[in-house]
Amino acid sequence: MCFSPSDCHYCLFVCLFVSLKIIQCFFQAENEIISREMLSIFTSGGLAPSLGIRNSTYHGIFHFNLTLFSDRVFWLIDIPRENITENKDIAAVEEWLVRITLHKGLNIYATEGTLLDSVREPILQWILGRAMIQNEISTLFPHVTDVKVTKCPCANDVALIGFILNTTYNGVFIGLTFSGFWDYGSTVWYDLTDSIYVSLHEEHSGLSLIDMVLTNHILVILTSLGLFVSEDLRYPSGQILKLIRADFCGFERVDYIKGKLWYNERCFANKEHFEVDYVTITFDRNRTLSESDLSSRVITFLVDQEHNTGIYLLFDKVGFMGQHPNSKPKFPPFLFPSSFSSPVGMVFHPRSHFLYAYGNQVWLSVDGGNTFELLADFHNDIAKNSYHSYYTSDITFACQSGKVYLTKAGLRVYSEIGSIDNKISALYYDHLGFIHKLTPDHFEDGGVFAGFGNSRSIFGLPPDMGFETALAPQFLTISDVIFFAYVPLNEPQETIYTKKFSSIHYGKVIHSGKTGKAYIKQIMQHEIPKGFMSSVIISPPICLLNVTCLLVHQIISVLSPAADSSFKTSDIEKTVVIPGYSSFLITEILDNKNALALATMPENVPFNMVFSKDSWFLYNFGSVHGRKWAIFLKPCNYWVQQPDDSLSLNIVKYIDLGNSQVFKIKVIPNSKYFQIIDYPLVEVIVGNPMLLEVNVEGFFDDTHITLNKLHLFEYFQGSTSLALIVWAAPTECFVTTMVPTLKSSCSYLRSMHHISSIYIPLEDWIRGVHKDSQGFNMIKTLPANYRPPSNMGIAIPLTDNFYNADPSKPIPRNLFRKSKETGKYKQCARVSTREECNCTWDQKFSHAVAFSDCKEKVPRFKFPVTQYPITLDIFSENEHTPVKSPYLVTVTEVNLRKNWKLKHSVPENVKKLKNHLETILHTSVYNPSGLNLSIKGSELFHFRVTVVPGVTFCNLVEEFQIYVDEVPLPFPGHTLIAVAAAVVLGGLIFTAFMFQLRNIHPWRAFRRWIQRNTLNLSNTNVP
Repeated sequence: MCFSPSDCHYCLFVCLFVSLKIIQCFFQAENEIISREMLSIFTSGGLAPSLGIRNSTYHGIFHFNLTLFSDRVFWLIDIPRENITENKDIAAVEEWLVRITLHKGLNIYATEGTLLDSVREPILQWILGRAMIQNEISTLFPHVTDVKVTKCPCANDVALIGFILNTTYNGVFIGLTFSGFWDYGSTVWYDLTDSIYVSLHEEHSGLSLIDMVLTNHILVILTSLGLFVSEDLRYPSGQILKLIRADFCGFERVDYIKGKLWYNERCFANKEHFEVDYVTITFDRNRTLSESDLSSRVITFLVDQEHNTGIYLLFDKVGFMGQHPNSKPKFPPFLFPSSFSSPVGMVFHPRSHFLYAYGNQVWLSVDGGNTFELLADFHNDIAKNSYHSYYTSDITFACQSGKVYLTKAGLRVYSEIGSIDNKISALYYDHLGFIHKLTPDHFEDGGVFAGFGNSRSIFGLPPDMGFETALAPQFLTISDVIFFAYVPLNEPQETIYTKKFSSIHYGKVIHSGKTGKAYIKQIMQHEIPKGFMSSVIISPPICLLNVTCLLVHQIISVLSPAADSSFKTSDIEKTVVIPGYSSFLITEILDNKNALALATMPENVPFNMVFSKDSWFLYNFGSVHGRKWAIFLKPCNYWVQQPDDSLSLNIVKYIDLGNSQVFKIKVIPNSKYFQIIDYPLVEVIVGNPMLLEVNVEGFFDDTHITLNKLHLFEYFQGSTSLALIVWAAPTECFVTTMVPTLKSSCSYLRSMHHISSIYIPLEDWIRGVHKDSQGFNMIKTLPANYRPPSNMGIAIPLTDNFYNADPSKPIPRNLFRKSKETGKYKQCARVSTREECNCTWDQKFSHAVAFSDCKEKVPRFKFPVTQYPITLDIFSENEHTPVKSPYLVTVTEVNLRKNWKLKHSVPENVKKLKNHLETILHTSVYNPSGLNLSIKGSELFHFRVTVVPGVTFCNLVEEFQIYVDEVPLPFPGHTLIAVAAAVVLGGLIFTAFMFQLRNIHPWRAFRRWIQRNTLNLSNTNVP
């Protein structure tokens, strides 16, 4: 995969395949010669790109090679798959974010992209249906009435698009992408019609897609003929994906076409037992099966994963909506005002607790639906759909009029970012937060982007959020100015809202072509003064212009006799500003010397006063001859910085029972154009306050940088999101909200390890030789198919566990019936050779009994083993701590061997807990501090140490082995040898006594026999 670090607006997308990933990085220039020269300059200076990979639970840095070959015009990096992940099982796995810079820390020539594990992504392992070619897809376009998009919760670049068809065509047609819909041609299209017909037993006509949801493990499709659920995507069969129909008694096609699927999108890449994926379905059906009228209609039903509750959005007969209580309501129902008259739906922002109800208004809840606050009012317009990016916290609402509005998760401000002209289209955020417009025949991505996660050029130029009326400025102080919005006295009631400031204008910038720009920091709604029903306070004040002197009253008269000192028609809706007095908006020209005006502060109108030249000012913020002012988005004026730049914005942290975590962020203001706020800029919201205790510390330094430090404590098992919101930031900021997820559970990186009393280097383990100071080899290589002895003797092993298993070799110590009945292969089951066992290095060096087949070498000690220290440490992501009170452990020998015992000391404050646990667990409980082991047996002992439950959410288990060698003969061998020696010695003594008693001298007889033989040999003649 090639990419250009100098073109930051291009998105890098990489797939992780089975073996490895080779990435080339080149410097884009006018031609290859310049590219090679630039590479040589950077390389000679010691600069080469670095590639950072991160997601919510992992981060790593890889460096491109500095060495360049003469014919190479790019940097190269070769990353084996095992350096990123060793897992190859099919499961929901979070897509990685990739950031490449010319040199780590310098942040120059930076680009971002994504890294997808295509081997493990569930939906990519399936054939969804019959593959279609482009010509077949084109024939569908005239029949398409709408499109539906759903994306994988863990990998947003993996997404599905489906066509909703009219009644003139039958079928379900879905397109699959793994690259975020960047290229229409790379989308693979499938026809799922036959898969659905298999589950239908009635009429097949009128089949069309209505809605669909892709969860972590299944695909749910709502069609006009029923609801269909796929088989588990984690277990591909190599065949076309099967869809099973979920039956609803009494429901017909007219009900299904009005159905809607609702899903609280969360990534379960590291799923806990308390985390469940829920998909709910609602029907626009106002009668029960018995045809009786219902008092209210269910619009949306969502499951709140953090509170473990269900939330209903209802619409009753009188037009109010609320959260419907069940038999055990968690909160009282919330009643929306009657102005929220056209509800459409309700949605959780992905991986957060921010709940949005939308329709002709948008309401935000940050406490699980207990309360809501109004975020936006579209009046006669209605938001049809919402689109979300978990990475950038973008939330987009697409309205019936085509207008598109943007907010950020948790922010109380929103903006209009453009409009959509396509009759049939849908929006989609990819994994990096780039927004795409999807239509049946093409996709739009905006082309050139303003920055990471910003591709809003698909909506055209940023819209003017001003409205057609005049503004009247009024000074309060030198630095504070109010702008009043003029509402004509004869304005119809139903259109007054079009002449008023509203919540959309908060935090925006008023632009005037001649007088500059100012930031709106407060919006006010009021009934007086007459003709002004809303106003805003701005900062800093807009510059002023001088004109001819006037006499100011509610009727303004020109006193100067000069010919050019007279009123003109163009002066209508201009404002006379007099410092210290009320301002006046000119509404009518009576004659060339008199005009009628509205006072912005009637209580402060000067009567019968003359103001000389340079003591008053004139503003032109009118709209009669074309509006002279506009309201646009405010540029980002804050940066959010994490102490560790490698951390994700949506990091997942685990907190074990009684433990804590610390988060730190910095908020850095950009004061070039806007006033610096001298009070806390970060709002902290806990999704489930019953689960998480938060202590927040805020600091300022001399440069107005805010440092926020959060101490987090959890005591109950569960999961909750924590929102850190820079509430004063505009929607133009890339980062306004950080939403880390806190799991009060056991981290998959948290484990317990036994620290051996002897250190053996890895190379010695591989060789199998590590001698101590006395030349004793501390490593024992086990024989093939070894099994430890039992209590019945060395030759009668009774354990099921083989060590160093090799099915091609005979099994030793397998003579007795009980030994033959035991012993079972695990890794080597149903294979014929050890090579077919496929033991990895990790399995060969593992102490776990599950991998005993692969275990070849173990630590070796001389008999007897006395007072061996069992030292245990708990390792987590960034630290390790010793296992001590209040942790208590149990110790067992996995092969049920005896001849060992433990020694420990129990503090007084732990004794009661120890005794209580022993009655419950029916086994001995030990204090891990100062725990010692003594062994009187021989050969292999395999111990398992387990932390007792109740003091941790983790199942902390560690195993270790000790081989005891050079052991005296076991009983009764030693006794038999002693008895035999005693018998032999006694027999010799008895024989000597009898010889002496009978006067027999064996030694003399033996010497005479020797002498006789010697004499005979000397007399022998040789011929």
